[in-house]
Amino acid sequence: MSAPFDRSLTGEVESGISRDFAVSPQAGDEERVVESALRPHSLTDFIGQPKVARQLALVLEGAKRRGRPPDHVLLSGPPGLGKTSLALIIGSELGTAVKITSGPAIERSGDLAAMLSNLGPGDVLFIDEIHRIARPAEELLYMAMEDFRVDVVVGKGPGATAIPLEINPFTLVGATTRAGLLTGPLRDRFGFVGQMEFYEPAELQQVLARSADLLGVELTDDGSAEIARRSRGTPRIANRLLRRVRDYAEVEADGRVTRAVARAALALYDVDELGLDRLDREVLEALVGKFHGGPVGVSTLAVAVGEEPHTVEEVCEPFLVRAGLLARTPRGRVATEAAWRHLGRPVPRGGIPLGGVTAVPRDPGSSSEPLFDA
Repeated sequence: MSAPFDRSLTGEVESGISRDFAVSPQAGDEERVVESALRPHSLTDFIGQPKVARQLALVLEGAKRRGRPPDHVLLSGPPGLGKTSLALIIGSELGTAVKITSGPAIERSGDLAAMLSNLGPGDVLFIDEIHRIARPAEELLYMAMEDFRVDVVVGKGPGATAIPLEINPFTLVGATTRAGLLTGPLRDRFGFVGQMEFYEPAELQQVLARSADLLGVELTDDGSAEIARRSRGTPRIANRLLRRVRDYAEVEADGRVTRAVARAALALYDVDELGLDRLDREVLEALVGKFHGGPVGVSTLAVAVGEEPHTVEEVCEPFLVRAGLLARTPRGRVATEAAWRHLGRPVPRGGIPLGGVTAVPRDPGSSSEPLFDA
């Protein structure tokens, strides 16, 4: 049975970036409700992240045998990989309550002090996007994590008095998509740090099979393989695409999700063979068509597609770079040879400029050789 958790203390994380596309790794409020029904409740049910899961299992088992709360846990990695699920699993494995908040929701140290004072013995406090916590609250958190004590300041000015307040031993689970923005003092206070990695297609097929069983969807092996291949290595995206394909299968087909049904449904939702959506392709089309492959600055590229620069930089670019379709150079963004080929355009004869170096395309038939000669 899963541990109870309390969302009343906070709102959900707002990234500041809205993207209502099928392959966005961010989750809206309605989707979080659906996700809660699909979340695993134990480490044995959790799929993927074998190294992190194994290490975490040892940490939790050791703490249970000692009869003490485990070390504080930091989970870092891109959105949609299961950080919240692991936080809830920690509470479930320990048999304690999980209280959820987010960094942006903690604006004052008093807000955090109130949360900490309401924790029961051994409870888990989960702070999502912990790198965005306010500095006064972060400094209060240092003492709470080390000594299970907070100093509540009463009054103002010279007459202010700090009253020490003992709190119950607890476990803090912090999640971040930007580990580099964490301050050193906060990062050093976590006893266990788990780096979440993108999923392999085979792991995503396991996730899809489990979700299809819970949702009552008839999913074939080739259908799950097609969805997994376009899910950008992210379980949240895989589950979202499964629900959209299910709708298509129930309305336009016989309700059975096969490869043909999945391909037709994903084409309708503008998700191509690599998992690119409309905005991703617009960025590549602008880079290749309007700017002849680049290099071009991100602000200029964002204007060309009618988006904010931070949306292009933080939402589109990470996957395009990981997929080998776009390169960041000192002179700007450049479309790689793979991008030209994916868009069905001939690769320039003179080569592709990569930050001042002309990359001459190799023969695509040469298997493991690099794509470019400098």
